[in-house]
Amino acid sequence: MKELAVAAVAALACLPVWGQALDEDSIPTRALILSGDKSHPNHRLTIAEMYSRENLAFEDPAAPRFLFLDKKGEVALGIGGYLKAVGEYDFDGAVDNNGFYTNAIPVPFDPAQRNRFGATASNSTIFLKMVTRPTKLGRVIVYIQTAFTGANYGLQLKQAYVSVGHVTLGKARSTFADGPAMAPTVDDEGPSGQVSAKNMLVKYESPSWGGFSFAGSVELPDASYTTGESTRAISQRFPDIPAYLQYGWGGDSHVRLSGILRELSYRDEAAASNHFATGWGVQFSTVASLFPGLNFFGHYTYGKGIASYINDLGGLGYDLVPDGSGKLKAPGMTGWTAGLQYNFTSDFFVSGSYSRAQLYDTAGMDASTYRYAQYIVANAFYNVWGDLRLGVEYIHGTRKDISGLSGHANRLEAMLQYSF
Repeated sequence: MKELAVAAVAALACLPVWGQALDEDSIPTRALILSGDKSHPNHRLTIAEMYSRENLAFEDPAAPRFLFLDKKGEVALGIGGYLKAVGEYDFDGAVDNNGFYTNAIPVPFDPAQRNRFGATASNSTIFLKMVTRPTKLGRVIVYIQTAFTGANYGLQLKQAYVSVGHVTLGKARSTFADGPAMAPTVDDEGPSGQVSAKNMLVKYESPSWGGFSFAGSVELPDASYTTGESTRAISQRFPDIPAYLQYGWGGDSHVRLSGILRELSYRDEAAASNHFATGWGVQFSTVASLFPGLNFFGHYTYGKGIASYINDLGGLGYDLVPDGSGKLKAPGMTGWTAGLQYNFTSDFFVSGSYSRAQLYDTAGMDASTYRYAQYIVANAFYNVWGDLRLGVEYIHGTRKDISGLSGHANRLEAMLQYSF
C-alpha cells in the first residue's frame, strides 16, 4: 500500500437523517484510505456504496473509519464500529435490565423495586464491510457485525450477510422491519411496539422505478409458544415469507406497505399428530420530511401469530396460545410507534415518540398474562465532532395484565458513543 489520504468532504456521521443515501462523490473527512491507486476511475463508485446509509436504522453503525482499496480500485474493505457507554437511573418504578423492556415492569407495582442505578458498555459494536465494483451479477457486498452483550460482554453476532446484485443471503434485518422508520433511542431495546427482528434469510430487493420498489424474502422462523396439557412446540417446517411495496421521494422520505405469512408447527399429543397454525401480519410504515428540519417517523402493525417480530412480545410464548379446545391458535396483536425528530443543526437534534404493543385473544389464560404496554421516550443527541456523539434520554413505561393490574417505571439515561 503506497498512499495514506484523507478525503475532503462533510462527515457522514453528522447527517441528521439516518436513512439518507449518499452522493457518489461524498467521502467522509474522517475516512483513512489505504490504497494502491486511489486515482483509479473505479474507486469512487465503490467508495460511494461503502458509505451509503440507505435502508439503515439509527442504531446501525456509522461509516467505517478505516478503508482499504486494492490497486485497481475494484474492491474496498471497511473496518469500523463504535464504543457505546450508557449510565442509567430508574425511579418511581424500575426495570431490572439495561434494556428498558416494558414487558419486564413488575405488576403490580413493587415498592422493593422502586429505584435502580446501572451502567453498561454492552452493544458496543465492531463491523467489517467489503464492497466490489459492479460485476455481471451486480455489486457484491459482504457485511459482518458483532456486539459485546450481556453482563460478561460476550461477543455476539448481530448481522452476517452477502449481497450479490439485488439478492441478499445471511442474517440481516427482516424484510418485515423498516429500519429508517424506527425511533432513534439511547435505549438498545427500543420502543415496545417496534418491529426490529433480524433473521436468517434469502431476500430479493428490486431497483427503484419512479420511486417505487419492492422486496420479498424467505426467512428462518423464530417462534415461542404457550402450550396446553396436550400440546407441545416442535421444530418449524415452513419459512416465514415477508414482502413489501415502497414509494420513496425526496431522497430520504418513503411510505411502505409490508405483509408477512407464517405457518407455525406444533404437536397435538392427544391426537398423536402434528399441526400448522397460520400467522399473518400487515404493516404500514413511513419516514417523511414535514418541512425543513422536522421529520415524522412511525409504523402501525397488526397481525396474528407475529409476536416474535414485535419488541415487547417476542420470546414470551405469544406466537401461539391455547384455544380452549386442546389446540393452539395464533392470537391477534398490534404494535405501533409514532414520533417526531427536529434537527436544530446538522450536529444537534431532538426526538420524541410514543409506542404501544397489545395482545388480544387471551381468554382462558393466566391472570398475569400481558395485555398491553406503553413506551414514551424523549431524547436529544449532539455530535461534539464527527466521531463523538452524546445523548440524553427520558423513558416512561407502563405494563397492564389481563387481570387489570398494572405497573410503571421511569428511566433517565445518558450516552457517550465514539465511532471509529
